[in-house]
Amino acid sequence: MRIELLTSPGCPHAESARKILADCLSSLGIDEPIIDRIGPYPSPTVLIDGVDVMRPAARAATGDACRLDLPTAQHILDALHVSRSNSPDSRKIN
Repeated sequence: MRIELLTSPGCPHAESARKILADCLSSLGIDEPIIDRIGPYPSPTVLIDGVDVMRPAARAATGDACRLDLPTAQHILDALHVSRSNSPDSRKIN
């Protein structure tokens, strides 16, 4: 599982998004690193396996802009559950 937090320089919501993300990972017992990327991104953006938790059906957003809303815990938890269900380990039959 690849977990990324994309932020633009000086984003006022970056730390809040990081805390929500870390809390979600902890609540599910997921011990994966959060990859921080700072650059010209819609900020903050949380990607789980390359999928934006706020817009899972859309193409990746581009551009240096401040998002008006933070990714919610529910958005992140939903994306983490989808990622887990799609992982090769979850498809093994015991």
